[in-house]
Amino acid sequence: MNAGSLRFGIAAALMLATALVLQAHSRGEYFPPRSPLSSLPSQIDGWTGTDSVLDQQTLDILGPGEFLMRDYVNPSQPQTWINLYIAYFPSQRAGDTIHSPNHCLPGAGWVPTSREVVQLRRPDGSSFPVNRYIVAKGPERQLVLYWFQAHGREVASEYWAKYYLVSDSVRMNRSDGGLVRLMTPVLNGETSDEAQARLATISSNIIPQLDKYIPR
Repeated sequence: MNAGSLRFGIAAALMLATALVLQAHSRGEYFPPRSPLSSLPSQIDGWTGTDSVLDQQTLDILGPGEFLMRDYVNPSQPQTWINLYIAYFPSQRAGDTIHSPNHCLPGAGWVPTSREVVQLRRPDGSSFPVNRYIVAKGPERQLVLYWFQAHGREVASEYWAKYYLVSDSVRMNRSDGGLVRLMTPVLNGETSDEAQARLATISSNIIPQLDKYIPR
């Protein structure tokens, strides 16, 4: 069995185990109050965001949840943009769990050329782990940062996110959670670190606000 098949088998077994445990604890689930994702500020440090509407086919694949797809542009940087995607699921007990970009990006034709886990800094100087991908499609390159977030916890690993989903479902009677993804093009002559510094403009502003939209 090759490494890809082994990872797929582990992921499938983990998803099955997660679904079984969540179904076993499906009564009286608690849904905390939260603000709608659409109220996240669209003006951030010179960047102006415009929301996109996801098509019905995509919504059917994602399942019941709330989603924000927003492109930020800055007149001082006309060649580039920053895409913010947030998915929030009030409940994941019916089998509708978060779709990882690790699976979705290759399905959209983007080929990962590098992947690693890096630390993303909060405004207070602390940091947390996020997935960092460089993806390519023909001559285009994009930098992608994403992480799973739930109950005040940021997690890079999809497997740890599933573990905490089951654990919190038992301890807190909650299975809500979210995914945060940031993307920007890597321009010709630009390094990936320079592209990441651009994403930091948006991330440093939204991270302190996320608890309002993805409750602790």
